[in-house]
Amino acid sequence: MYELFIMRHGAAALVDQAGGSDAERRLTPRGIRRLKTIARGLDRLDLGIERIVSSPVVRARETAQIVAQGLSLEDALEFSDVLETGASAEAVRRFLHGRAESRLLVIGHNPTLSDLVSRLIEGDGSRPLIELKKGGVAALRGSAPTAKILELAWLATPRLFRRLGED
Repeated sequence: MYELFIMRHGAAALVDQAGGSDAERRLTPRGIRRLKTIARGLDRLDLGIERIVSSPVVRARETAQIVAQGLSLEDALEFSDVLETGASAEAVRRFLHGRAESRLLVIGHNPTLSDLVSRLIEGDGSRPLIELKKGGVAALRGSAPTAKILELAWLATPRLFRRLGED
């Protein structure tokens, strides 16, 4: 069984607060706090994630590092340009088909990730089926990474994970 977890980066500063550069937008202090709680919630689910692949853009990179630390997967973290802001969902899909992991977490940006979920569960992605919130996660299942269609196992808001992660 193949399981793919798709997560949108956490809350980031506005462009004008980042010196005018979208690529340099960092997570806000509140976004960092929330992601640490979300990571604890993910950890409590014991998903068995083997690897985390993230966009190298600052806000996604910071999200991935927080989640990797929360899941004790710092050594299983990698960054790929295919997940950068503005990437096509189809390019990400092709990238995923070449992966060997059976449980993979991908972290990136919208609208790419919401489009990707639609494409993976519907086939053509001609209409948006979901909208990933910042810090939200979609879990998909299939027979293999190369399966044409995956099943949406669950979709969770950041609030749910924060509740799971509360001490």
